[in-house]
Amino acid sequence: MKTVHNFNAGPCVLPRPAVEAAIDALKDFNGTGMSVIEISHRSKDWEAVMNECESLWRELLNIPDNYKVVFLGGGASMQFCMVPFNLLETKAAYLETGVWAKKALKEAKGLGEVVTVASSADKTYSYIPKGYEIPSDVDYFHITTNNTIYGTEIREDISSPVPLVADMSSDIMSRSVDVSKYAIIYGGAQKNVGPAGVTFAIIREDVLGKVSRYIPSMLNFKTHIDGGSMYNTPPVFPIYVMTQTLKWVKENGGLEAINKRNVEKAQLLYNEIDRNPLFVGTAATEDRSIMNICFVMAEGHQDKEAAFLEFAKSKGMVGIKGHRSVGGFRASTYNALPKDSVQALIDCMQEFEKMNS
Repeated sequence: MKTVHNFNAGPCVLPRPAVEAAIDALKDFNGTGMSVIEISHRSKDWEAVMNECESLWRELLNIPDNYKVVFLGGGASMQFCMVPFNLLETKAAYLETGVWAKKALKEAKGLGEVVTVASSADKTYSYIPKGYEIPSDVDYFHITTNNTIYGTEIREDISSPVPLVADMSSDIMSRSVDVSKYAIIYGGAQKNVGPAGVTFAIIREDVLGKVSRYIPSMLNFKTHIDGGSMYNTPPVFPIYVMTQTLKWVKENGGLEAINKRNVEKAQLLYNEIDRNPLFVGTAATEDRSIMNICFVMAEGHQDKEAAFLEFAKSKGMVGIKGHRSVGGFRASTYNALPKDSVQALIDCMQEFEKMNS
């Protein structure tokens, strides 16, 4: 098998044990003689997987009993409208820190009054706004904790006077979270918790049932809570891989150990970016993400971008090209990315530096 260093932003690198377990389950799931993508989602074998998956979520994040965990389709983008459908009665507040935060805000505006408490658009979303005031007269306050395109991250659990909703698509399970500070946490799985195709939502029960509008059944959180995430046929295979991925997280020391490794990986790469005269980071130092590390060629070396991408590719680097909207480079250092891959990228950057000195 070809060896590469997978820095893709999502779908991204997954733990090899999870991939191997998925391959086995595709051939024969749990000794049933059927593939995991052939079995009935109403069978006892599948019910056991769903129960294990939820149990792992609850254990790893220490989710309180008054929260429900559901697995849905539609990606985080579907949550952009599901959240306001279920929570927005009079007014909502949003923090605009990137493309995905802006898209979430746009969907909410279609359902009611929305205020932007702060935005970092003035500097191409390269920082997290500070010193803003959360209005007390809104139904909820929405944040995006990690911004994959611009490489910024909110790494603290905000204390909010109103229900706090967070899109944690790209940093969930990378660190411990005080779930009790949030009304809803949601996200697509395709970063740290599985492949594309399943969305998670962690919902505090008391925030539901307060809007007067009709909520379509498939967009109603209560539908999926009451149906145990099986109101309609769930995305069986992604949920299975998610379960195997979370088992790997648990077996590797849980979130405290995972976070320690993530911080070490990110710091190694940021140190090289700051040292190497050919490169420069794009995110404000105090707001740098440990999941998505964004950088560009330094001033006077912009003409070397294509050459570095080609050189890195020849060294086995995959997925380091920046998002098409911003260019440059992006190295996503999610949970399952080995530290050796980060070191390989650093070696590549240093070798390219020598070639161009």
